[in-house]
Amino acid sequence: MPTSDPQTPGAIAFIGGGNMARSLIGGLIRDGAEPRNIAVAEPNVDLRAALVRDFGVAVHAANADAARDADVLVLAVKPQVMQTVCAGLHAIAQARKPLIASIAAGIRIDQIERWLGGDVAIVRCMPNTPALIGAGASGLCANARCDAAQRDLAQSILSAAGLAVWIDDEALMDTVTALSGSGPAYFFLLVEALEDAAVAQGLPRDTARALATQTCLGAGRMLREDGAAPAELRRRVTSPGGTTQAALESFAANGFDEIVARAIAAATQRGDELSKQFED
Repeated sequence: MPTSDPQTPGAIAFIGGGNMARSLIGGLIRDGAEPRNIAVAEPNVDLRAALVRDFGVAVHAANADAARDADVLVLAVKPQVMQTVCAGLHAIAQARKPLIASIAAGIRIDQIERWLGGDVAIVRCMPNTPALIGAGASGLCANARCDAAQRDLAQSILSAAGLAVWIDDEALMDTVTALSGSGPAYFFLLVEALEDAAVAQGLPRDTARALATQTCLGAGRMLREDGAAPAELRRRVTSPGGTTQAALESFAANGFDEIVARAIAAATQRGDELSKQFED
């Protein structure tokens, strides 16, 4: 497989062609990567056909066929099959020493390294579902074998689908999972609650949903584009004695901050528990 110019990642093989892999492939191609430099291993024949149709990448049924010439291996498979997948890629990983990027939740770097035979550069990534529309938020953590160029490679791949930030301590990846990995579900829950509450006050459901959705979208854009801290933006919209203050006081009286803190703690703990399930 040819290698692309220095401005884009070299030969990349995705092991797994599901939604998250598709989002990264689409982002890479939008950013200028050549489809001929991307190979995907996917057992599902319909998914393989869709990858060829939508992106023009090379597809394979067998992992080893996709990985054979790769400079970067993106492991985009379910955690439950990661050990088996790594065992099948052991020989290629040891012969070529590609950069390994894993987006499997709950699988630690040391586990992947052990399963691949050791002495490999690995970046553990935690993307989230908004990556599917190019608005993802990913945490990245690298082992000591990753050099600066390999870190840049991993950054370019994940940044193709949104924001990508480095986490120095892998132990904090469970918190990243709880915050941004699971975070879209919290947001959707809030929109559901806003919609239901407005309907209970008499608004038609379609109107309530449209207003709740656009309000949250606009607030998110303000956070990104204004640059002020969330607390400052909240103060700007809160007039003393007004409607917003009444709502915020109700949130506070019902322990909103504590509810969120307990939820993040619960998700973080569950992430640690899931990692331990894959211990040898």
